[in-house]
Amino acid sequence: MSQETQSSHFANQLVASKEFFERSTSVLDEADSGFRPRDEMMTAAHQVAHTAETIDWFIEGASRPEGFDLDFEKHAKVIAQVTSLAAARQMLEAAYANAIEFIRSRSAGELAQPLPPSPVMGGHPISDIVWSIVEHTAHHRGALTVYSRLLGKVPLMPYGG
Repeated sequence: MSQETQSSHFANQLVASKEFFERSTSVLDEADSGFRPRDEMMTAAHQVAHTAETIDWFIEGASRPEGFDLDFEKHAKVIAQVTSLAAARQMLEAAYANAIEFIRSRSAGELAQPLPPSPVMGGHPISDIVWSIVEHTAHHRGALTVYSRLLGKVPLMPYGG
């Protein structure tokens, strides 16, 4: 696979992930921002903000010599401040755009470089962050489809038009 083809392949996985997330969660609106099934769970806005924050976290971890920032309490405090689904969706849009640009701007050799030593993916090729982003995002879009159903809404099939 050529350098351009490889980075395009990985970027296309992120584009598809974004489309699936948007389609699956499109029935949620701003009035649903604060919905959570139980008090100790994330709200709908928190779920989307967490998804965005995690995409940014993967890109930052792949970009820094010290790797991933494992101060999860700090990240949770940022997410807890997001109360608007619209604001969280803007965060997600920016996070995906940044991730797609990051992947598209890397050569095959750069994407094959190992991530810094870490308990999280240490030594894996940088390109592995793509499948991690896709999997993590799928997990949260699934949670949000449950939220949608609990609100009496029917989420769209993620893979259909």
